[in-house]
Amino acid sequence: MPVFNQSRSNVIRLIFAAMFLIIAAQLFNLQIYSVKYTKLAQENALFPKRVYPNRGIIYDRNNKAILNNAILYDLMVTPSQVKNIDTAYFCQLMDIDTAEFRSRIIDAKFKNGPFRPSIFEDLLPPDLYAKLEENIWRFSGFNLQERPIRTYPFDAAAHILGYVGEVDSSVLRRSSGYQLGDYVGRTGLEQYYEKALMGQRGIEFWLKDNKNRLVGHYENKMYDTAAIAGKNLRTYIDIGLQQFAEKLMSNKVGSVVAIEPKTGGIIAMTSSPDFDPNELTGPDKQKNYAKLQLNVSAPLLNRAIKGQYPAGSTYKPLGALIALDEGVITPASGYDCHGVYLGCSRPVKCDEKFPGHAANLRLAIAHSCNSFFCNTFRLTVDNPEFHSARRGLMQWKQYVNAFGLGHRIGIDLPSEDGGNIPDTTAYDKDYNHSWNSCTMVTMGIGQDKMLVTPVQMANAMCIVANKGYFYVPHFVKSIDGETPDDTVLNKYKTKHEVLTHISDDVYETVISGMQDVTEIGTARAVRIPGINMCAKTGTAENYLIVERKRTKLKNNAMFVCFAPRENPKIAIAVVVQNAGYGAAWAAPIGSLLVEKYLNDTLRAASLKKAEDIERTDLMPKYLVRLQFIEDSTNAARHALRTHDSTNLMKYIIPSSRAALLDTFRPNPIISSGVRSPMRKPKSNFKTKKADSAR
Repeated sequence: MPVFNQSRSNVIRLIFAAMFLIIAAQLFNLQIYSVKYTKLAQENALFPKRVYPNRGIIYDRNNKAILNNAILYDLMVTPSQVKNIDTAYFCQLMDIDTAEFRSRIIDAKFKNGPFRPSIFEDLLPPDLYAKLEENIWRFSGFNLQERPIRTYPFDAAAHILGYVGEVDSSVLRRSSGYQLGDYVGRTGLEQYYEKALMGQRGIEFWLKDNKNRLVGHYENKMYDTAAIAGKNLRTYIDIGLQQFAEKLMSNKVGSVVAIEPKTGGIIAMTSSPDFDPNELTGPDKQKNYAKLQLNVSAPLLNRAIKGQYPAGSTYKPLGALIALDEGVITPASGYDCHGVYLGCSRPVKCDEKFPGHAANLRLAIAHSCNSFFCNTFRLTVDNPEFHSARRGLMQWKQYVNAFGLGHRIGIDLPSEDGGNIPDTTAYDKDYNHSWNSCTMVTMGIGQDKMLVTPVQMANAMCIVANKGYFYVPHFVKSIDGETPDDTVLNKYKTKHEVLTHISDDVYETVISGMQDVTEIGTARAVRIPGINMCAKTGTAENYLIVERKRTKLKNNAMFVCFAPRENPKIAIAVVVQNAGYGAAWAAPIGSLLVEKYLNDTLRAASLKKAEDIERTDLMPKYLVRLQFIEDSTNAARHALRTHDSTNLMKYIIPSSRAALLDTFRPNPIISSGVRSPMRKPKSNFKTKKADSAR
């Protein structure tokens, strides 16, 4: 063979050998080292399915589940796997258009990346779930995900229990362990005890067939991770009393708080107006939430911890204890009141005028004499031991703070407000350092700058009932599976002996006066046979800015109590906004709750009274006007933004409608065929939103 041909043959052999070696090496690499195609194969054949844990169940004091779980389904999408699907049919099933479909896919890519599952539509209604379950194999990249949702069997305690919602970017920044699509507690006990309630997410690997249908578990669940359910909470709540309190507060604005003095356990807490907690779960939750937000009566606001009110005469027992301990009055101290206090340049009226109604401390408490307690406050602040009103005011403030007023107590709910107990700084600012005890004399009757929350007043009654000590008010008694090292509940097991230095004799004097309130005083109409109830009524002035004017509203009705005197088992604070005298509305509500809790039943007369109170509408009339302003303002903003004034028409008087339509009508197309710019809308419809009620 010629040398040339032999050389060419060797070259060809070398080329084939090199190609064979390259192919063998690549096969070895693909089969032994590379995981790329393994992943692709697994993506085609395997589906990793998240398993969301059941959140912990919440029980009342009688072991009734007041917050439970049910199952709905989310429609999940993995954008990178959405290929060659019948988009028109999918959109028909979902009742959306193709533009919405594309927008949601883009949002999913942006929020969670193209390779991770994201929620396309959450909490599917049963009929839509049934349609999708039958057809899901047609839509690659989509799957149905089980989602435990919260259910509220008693339709009660919405402000206490709270609600859950999908995590957002702020939650992801603050907390590790969450992924988009997870749910987190947003308010109430759901938020405060999130770490205990949330549980731990699991994962299952499923095999898919060539039609994208899930056909079985991969490797007999060898690689699955089970979800771990959240821990259950055992609370002090009496759900029967809670429901009763909510009924009594129907069609009213205000709050009720009931606490067990010996433990600090909260038995019931209402804020009215309230809402059905089931409205914030399920497929319509967003629509319902938006509706609640636009309601000016603020049903989402928990007034028990965020409503700030003048304490009114419910403060007087505390003022008496402070003055007795300071030695500026005695149990025998009296005041010759004839219906007005004239000790300062500004008279302060008193509702009682008959002679001797404030002849001693017990009578002054029983008949709620304003003159006696204005004078008592001045004696406390002007105590000669302090040589100045400045030091006297700060000493008084220390006492009031010790009763739990003027600062957050630390209840196991988020967003508690602290109220306000002013100090010298506040009066220096308002009066240019020139003030005395007369400047703030109405603080002695719970007015002026004093603001309290209902939970603070209920806790203050616990301190009086316990003669100087309290436990921080809280709902949760225990957490299933907790260990001695758990610190979540430790602070609620600590006894705070804030005012135990005040002698028992002093407490007994004031407590006797509070019992006289229900025996011979302002709350005698709500006395409960067989139960020694210690109480104090209150009627507090309040003002509101309505359409830029400071308007005096009807007084707030207030009531505080504890019972029975001999062994207090319940302490209550009641606030009914703009209802008038405390004895007329707040006191009957508090008394009925005490009777129901202690006797586990109501007398026939009490049942009739409860029905009358439940039917009575005490909603403040100004809310109608505020709602009109809110709705018309929102309608005007919508019209300015969209040039659609349809919704705004119902807020405009007929004579003004033609001008209004012209305001929002675009200019016609000019002859050149180019649309002229929109005219700027007139500003007639700008209305300043009024401040919400205190």
